[in-house]
Amino acid sequence: MGNKSIKQIKIFNTIPNNIDFDVIISTVKLYDFDGFIGEVKKKGLHETILLPFQNGVYSEQKISQEFGEEKTFGAVAQISSFINENQYVIHKGKLASFFVGNMSDIVNKKLLKFCEISKNSGLDIQYKSNIKEKIWEKFIFLSAYSGITTLTKKSIGEIFASRALKDNFINAMIETYNLSKFFNVKFKVNPVDYWLEKIKKMPFDMTSSMYLDYLNNKQLELKWLSGFIVECSKKFDNKCETHQSILNGLVTK
Repeated sequence: MGNKSIKQIKIFNTIPNNIDFDVIISTVKLYDFDGFIGEVKKKGLHETILLPFQNGVYSEQKISQEFGEEKTFGAVAQISSFINENQYVIHKGKLASFFVGNMSDIVNKKLLKFCEISKNSGLDIQYKSNIKEKIWEKFIFLSAYSGITTLTKKSIGEIFASRALKDNFINAMIETYNLSKFFNVKFKVNPVDYWLEKIKKMPFDMTSSMYLDYLNNKQLELKWLSGFIVECSKKFDNKCETHQSILNGLVTK
């Protein structure tokens, strides 16, 4: 779509009082998500559709715990973007797709209408009946991508130009894929093969937002990415040597 400038956006520090929302899109970092859910509960917005565009799988689990599975919606953003020092949103590459759906496989007419309106505005957003598959599909890539770009301080292109780093990246994806089986996630195609094809088309200098946060001495989402995989793998006896090395390497830095 090229460069886009939007004016007259209403900005609030907290969710306004006495306003009902059909949909709330959550884009906070994972370490701020519990606070966001606490505010939603305090405002009594239990019937609002919450679309958590967070990395990993934690946000959907948290919503389910607080509001029940029928009111839990999944959301996935497949895009490489970040906010630069001038507060501009920078979009790397052409990938810009979004997926939403109900975690209990119930078709929600309000969310379908939201997708229709968004599509008419030029946004590539799709309603998925099996959103859990999309969430884990992204997590398989993202957990490896965030961890290894940050640990090595290299871009996706540099990583895949090195045989050893490429193997580590693939191993990290396989470890998360194997973990997904314990959560009864079903894939139509092998997600690791899917991402290996996608990576071939990614910009050489593309890197993760977690690495940029690391460079800027910001809090990392490590606990909810490689940390989550290591913690769950211990419960299920799933091998995760690569994610353990990512966790060890970044915690000690």
